[in-house]
Amino acid sequence: MSCILNIETSTNVCSVALSQDGVCLYEDVNMEGPSHAQVLAGYVKNAVSFADSHAIPIDAIAISKGPGSYTGLRIGVSEAKGVAYGRDAKLLSVPTLKLLTVPILLGHEELPEDALLCPMIDARRMEVYCALYDRALNEVVQTQALVIDSDSFKDYLDKQPIYFMGNGADKCVETIQHPNAHFIKNIVPRAKNMIPLAEMAMAKEQFEDVAYFEPFYLKEFVATKSKKLL
Repeated sequence: MSCILNIETSTNVCSVALSQDGVCLYEDVNMEGPSHAQVLAGYVKNAVSFADSHAIPIDAIAISKGPGSYTGLRIGVSEAKGVAYGRDAKLLSVPTLKLLTVPILLGHEELPEDALLCPMIDARRMEVYCALYDRALNEVVQTQALVIDSDSFKDYLDKQPIYFMGNGADKCVETIQHPNAHFIKNIVPRAKNMIPLAEMAMAKEQFEDVAYFEPFYLKEFVATKSKKLL
């Protein structure tokens, strides 16, 4: 098994977790963001210091790769690359939408066998970044940017239950009204929930190139002029 430093910065939440053999040893989390530029480096330093003080070599750095906030992803990936390079560690990436399903799969044993999971990240207005997974995390609908309306996912909802989660799902409660639509609140991407996915990637040796890895932005970044300058 291995020791992995997990970094998550895809939304307003910023978190870092150190794990060994699949167990979380240390975690820092800030849910009052976005403040990644101010707190991330300190969180990483704390986790690395914990590992060093316990003589635990860090084998890999895992980063939540997106989709999500352009700025948050860029900050997180830059930090992950720097630590991986500096400590000669492997670089792993975890899909952010898949990460959102982890607390559901681990904490909701009552899920029906045919349930589908739909993690959603807010992409402004009624657009979300989303995907659809079965309980084995097989991708039923690939990651996409989708404008939500009353007919979204209707073909699937007519056949089986779908559990929606994430900050994108929170704004869809009134729009997606179907007996098979279930909304689970207060689910955010956190570094400690990356652990099983990072361990899986490590076991399969699914390493990223430290020099060339880029976040999965999904959509191109569009710069806007601040209203204060108008």
